[in-house]
Amino acid sequence: MDVRRAAERYRGGEPGAGIDTRHAFSFGPHYDPDNLRFGAMIACNEERLAPGAGFGEHPHSHTEIVTWVVEGELTHRDSAGHETRVRPGDVQHLSAAAGVRHVERNDGPVPLTFLQMWLTPHESGGEPAYALAPDLADATPYAVPAAGAALHVQRLGAGERRAVPDAAYLYVHVVRGEVRLAGEHLGPGDAARITGADGLEVAAVTPAELLLWEMAP
Repeated sequence: MDVRRAAERYRGGEPGAGIDTRHAFSFGPHYDPDNLRFGAMIACNEERLAPGAGFGEHPHSHTEIVTWVVEGELTHRDSAGHETRVRPGDVQHLSAAAGVRHVERNDGPVPLTFLQMWLTPHESGGEPAYALAPDLADATPYAVPAAGAALHVQRLGAGERRAVPDAAYLYVHVVRGEVRLAGEHLGPGDAARITGADGLEVAAVTPAELLLWEMAP
C-alpha cells in the first residue's frame, strides 16, 4: 500500500481566476515519471471553483472522465449536446472516445468542490458517450467497463467497519472524515494505492465518505 497525503498533491489551476487544483498524478508542468498512473487511473484532480469560475471549452480523447461533486453544483456542457447540473452524490461519466469538447463551470452562488478522475480505456476510438447517475446509493458500484473499473462510494458512521473490494488495483480516496486502513490513518484528501487488495477492511474514526476504485489488471 502506497499512501499519498493531501499536502503532497501538485498545486495547479489559476488562483487569480478562482480555480484551485490539486493533482494526485503527474500532470502538465508537474511531470513526474514515477507517478504517471495506477492501474487504469491517470488523474485524480481535486478542483475548487469560486462562484462564476470554470474551465472553458476544451478537448479530450481516449479517456473515461468521472466526476464526483463534494459541495456546490457543477454545470456541464459538451459538444455532443449534453447540458446538466451535477450535485453532491451524483456520478458524472463522460466517455471522450475519439474526441469530445466540454465545459465545466460553477454557475452557482457558493464555492464548488469536486473530484475529477481520468481512466484509460482498453480500446481507443468510438463515439463519445455521457451518463449521469443521480444520488448514487452507498456501496452501490458504478461500472466503467471500458476501463475495466468500478467506482464504489462508501459512507460510514463513526466506529463503523466495512470490507473494501478485493482487486488487482484498488485506489482509495478520502472525501471527508478520518479512517484507518491497513494500519494507516487517512484524513480528507489522503489516498491509498493498493496492489493485490485481499480481505482488507476500513474503519471510520469519524463519520466519513470514501471513493474506492476497483480496477482489473
